[in-house]
Amino acid sequence: MSGKDDKAKGAANKAAGKVKEAAGKVTGSEKTEAKGKMQQAKGEAQKGKGDVKESLKKK
Repeated sequence: MSGKDDKAKGAANKAAGKVKEAAGKVTGSEKTEAKGKMQQAKGEAQKGKGDVKESLKKK
C-alpha cells in the first residue's frame, strides 16, 4: 500500500470516527463515543504511516 493510500484510509477513519463519536454523544452511548475516539486514533496512526512512507520515498 502506498503512502497516499494510507493517508486516504487514515482520513476516512478519522471522519468516520468523528461521526461515531458525535452519535455516541447524542444518544448518550459511552461505548459508541469511545469507539469513535478509537477509530479517530487509528486514522491518525494510518495517516502518520502514510507520511513516513512518502518521506522515505523522497530520499
